[in-house]
Amino acid sequence: MNVSTPDNALPESENKSQDQRQRYPVICIDGPSGAGKGTVTWRLAQALGYQLLDSGALYRIVGLKAFEAGLIKPGADVECEIDGLKLLKLTQSLEIDFIPNNESGRVDILVNGEAVGEKVRNETVGGYASQVAVFPEVRTALLKLQQDMATRSGLVADGRDMGTVVFPNADVKVFLTASAKARAERRVAQLLNAGQEADFEAIFTTIKARDARDENRTTAPSKPAEDALLLDSSVLDADTVYHQVKKHCQERGVFFDY
Repeated sequence: MNVSTPDNALPESENKSQDQRQRYPVICIDGPSGAGKGTVTWRLAQALGYQLLDSGALYRIVGLKAFEAGLIKPGADVECEIDGLKLLKLTQSLEIDFIPNNESGRVDILVNGEAVGEKVRNETVGGYASQVAVFPEVRTALLKLQQDMATRSGLVADGRDMGTVVFPNADVKVFLTASAKARAERRVAQLLNAGQEADFEAIFTTIKARDARDENRTTAPSKPAEDALLLDSSVLDADTVYHQVKKHCQERGVFFDY
């Protein structure tokens, strides 16, 4: 697996262990889907010139490919037996690239050369992601990929366990949350604005089920790091969230040009 990096990234020596490599600043934005993590992560990465890591997309990618391979049955939140060994082999076979797209304000995602950005962002695949994320083997396979990104340039990481598991020594940790109702309303508005149908009750139920699974799994449950800034965005707009997080970053020694 690999991740695209900026042109000015330093080459990684084959003779250095991860602990010996140069470490760059890391900002972790954790929390549930729909809390506004993606927007604030993108804005921070653009303002600082850092790489962006959407860890949730990694699990969505694995979930999507597991479904396409027949390892997950239809139904986003229907528990089914998944062959852990086959899932691990599939995960290790994936070549993943995150490519920032300044025109769209989003990150283009390529898997084995195929653009999958739109596929991985739908609600059904979000359910698949939550199912594969409970497998320790998958989390281990993706852990090194994520940590290696912090050896190439500054990094803003969006996820659920970035500050607790992946980057426990990160320079800045934020846990951004919002009520399930607020997140469901945002998702409905997003789908309607895109000209798609949206069922509030179905989305609301899916979000609550996914939250329960993510918060109660035995491996890397979704929870705030002890030293994280806790921020509830239920009644905050995107600009307010960004400026509060930016202020916290500055207080932690991160320098912004603007």
